[in-house]
Amino acid sequence: MIRFDIVTGLPRLLDSPFQESILKRAQAKGIAAIVVNDLREFAHDKHQTIDDTPYGGGAGMVMKPEPLFECVEHLQSERVYDEVVFLSADGERFDQHLATELSLKRNILLLCGHYKGVDQRVRDSLVTREISIGDFVLTGGELAAAVIVDAVVRLIPGVLNDGESALSDSFQDGLLGSPQYTRPAEYRGMKVPDVLLSGDHKAVNEWRQEQREQRTRELRSDLLDRSDQ
Repeated sequence: MIRFDIVTGLPRLLDSPFQESILKRAQAKGIAAIVVNDLREFAHDKHQTIDDTPYGGGAGMVMKPEPLFECVEHLQSERVYDEVVFLSADGERFDQHLATELSLKRNILLLCGHYKGVDQRVRDSLVTREISIGDFVLTGGELAAAVIVDAVVRLIPGVLNDGESALSDSFQDGLLGSPQYTRPAEYRGMKVPDVLLSGDHKAVNEWRQEQREQRTRELRSDLLDRSDQ
C-alpha cells in the first residue's frame, strides 16, 4: 500500500478530490491511503496563525517555520517517509516518469505552501524533494498535491479495473495516446475507422501505434526529441 500524508493550512480544499472516482476506490480497496493533515493544529496561538510578514519587507505573507517543523516531526515519529516533497513553482517538473518513480514508494509526505511562500529553513531542513506541476503559479500547493496523488495512485497495480490501462496512457512510453472511439459506429455522418471494427487485433494495435507516433509528431514533437537524446 502507498500512503500520502498531505500537510496544508486549508484542508477543506482537498475534501472532494480524494472522495471520488479512482482515488476513492483505491482507498476503499486498501491499496492507497491519503491523509490530509491540518497544519493549524500545530499553531500555538488562539488564532492558529501559520503565517507572518517577511523579514526585509515586501508584499505577501510567509508561512512560519514552527508549525511546519512540528507537524512534519510529529508525522515522522509515526513512520519513515521515502520523500518529503514541497510543492514549489521552482521545483523539478512533474511528468509521467516521475509519477512512475513515486508509485514505487511506500510513504510520501507532501507539503503545501501558500501565501507568498514558506520560511526557507523548512526547505533547507525538512524537504527531500521539490516538485512543480508546471511553469505557472497557483495560490497554494493543494491543487498540485491533488494532481500528483491522482497521477501516482492510478499507476499502483489493482487500482484500475483494466490492468493494462495505465500502461497505455499518454506519456507512459514517451508517446501520446491514440484516438479513442465507442458506440455508435456512425454519428452525424462521422464514422469510426474501419480497422477498429475489423476484429483484427494485430491490425488494430498497428493502427494505434501509427496514430500515437503521428499525433506525437504533430502535437508534441519535443517528446520525440527527448527520446533521441
